[in-house]
Amino acid sequence: MSPISPMALTMLNELLIEDPSPPLLLCQLSKTAQLDALNYQSCFMQGVFAHFPEILFIHRTYNPRGKVLYTFLVDGPRVQLEGHLARAVYFAIPAKEDAEGLAQMLQVFKKFNPAWERVCTILVDPHFLLLPTLAMEFPTAEVLLSAFHICKFFQGKFYQLSLEQPVERVLLTSLQSTMCSATAGNLRKLYTLLSTCIPPAQLPELHSHWLLNDRIWLAHRWRSRAESSHYFQGLEVTAHVLSQFFGTTPSVEKGMTALLQYLQQNSGDKASFSLGLSPLNNHPPSDGSPESPKVEQLVEARIQYSLNAICTGPAAQLCLGELAVVQKSMHLIGSGSEKVNIQILEDTHRVQPQTPASCSCYFNQAFRLPCRHILTMLSAHRQVLQPDMLPAEWTAGCAASLGDIVGSKWSETLDKHLAVALLTEEVGQLLQHCSQEEFERRYSTLRELADSWIGPYEQVQL
Repeated sequence: MSPISPMALTMLNELLIEDPSPPLLLCQLSKTAQLDALNYQSCFMQGVFAHFPEILFIHRTYNPRGKVLYTFLVDGPRVQLEGHLARAVYFAIPAKEDAEGLAQMLQVFKKFNPAWERVCTILVDPHFLLLPTLAMEFPTAEVLLSAFHICKFFQGKFYQLSLEQPVERVLLTSLQSTMCSATAGNLRKLYTLLSTCIPPAQLPELHSHWLLNDRIWLAHRWRSRAESSHYFQGLEVTAHVLSQFFGTTPSVEKGMTALLQYLQQNSGDKASFSLGLSPLNNHPPSDGSPESPKVEQLVEARIQYSLNAICTGPAAQLCLGELAVVQKSMHLIGSGSEKVNIQILEDTHRVQPQTPASCSCYFNQAFRLPCRHILTMLSAHRQVLQPDMLPAEWTAGCAASLGDIVGSKWSETLDKHLAVALLTEEVGQLLQHCSQEEFERRYSTLRELADSWIGPYEQVQL
């Protein structure tokens, strides 16, 4: 037997020692002592599946090394679990993503979960090719495409097709609205819209016929608009967490260690399971519990979802650009009962948190939209955007285009101001995040460019 690598050994020790109820953890190592296959399920996860086995949702996360993490989640009307990954009931990495590897993975799952015989429906993504293996291992279950994965598939295709921006915005807005109210009429309207907006040669790539398959949508249609929005938000955050831990590092061992440690540390999910449905925590954390970077990432993912759900397309696009700056670098320098001072590697601005939120920065003053400073305040207080935090004309479905709203507020001076601000910020980031030798080279080049442009007769301050 090959020796276990130090990283794999550390992972096994940490997981088995820290969990008060030893989980099912089966690992298979390759000849190079790297983690080749894994099956993990805690006692709590096993109990959740035993309570809600009827609908199984399968999500796949790819790792840069080529490995695939299969996350099994429970789904359906009876499931009222709150908390990130609270609905996750099994993690598995097959040795190979082929029929044999998938069969072995599913057989291990069934061996330790007798309730598998009660699975009625399995929801998968459109790229899931091993449907015969799934049908063989779950002969009485119906396999369907999930509404969440169809939505993500369409979003990806809209971007890949490089459509004109107004067309792309209309399609994304219509898709979002339809997914939250998947009636037969709304699905037919979206199908017609795709047929109208997408060039005929590219239309087959979209598989728009899925919108007319009523069996797919019956598994989702029972949700109200609010429930659908909450459902998509939860899955978006779950997919973000899985991607952050497993999908961004080449080391499978490190990715799984971080993911499972996060799962163990967030024991609040167990309380949610025993108490039933509980509201999302929209209050700031107590002073005695410092904010974890991972929690911040989850909050930012929720903010991103709320921007897409509440704002019209152009507004969401502008605010997501501001959020991207927040995610790269932010610094909360002061707080008070009524106002919060925010600084993000730039001048200080004053934020008025009361609805409608406002800020002294140029972006908020010009567009009346949540700027990076307001979004930082929301993130610091673990809150999300609310509809009453922005003017009515920016809410979803109320505006046709960016120009319709901005109108006279836009000017050549404003255009230049934002362009200069963006360029200055990008140059500043490049200068900060490099070695000393590279800094000297870049600074010297920038100094030379500035002097040659404005002239050596005037000293340019960089």
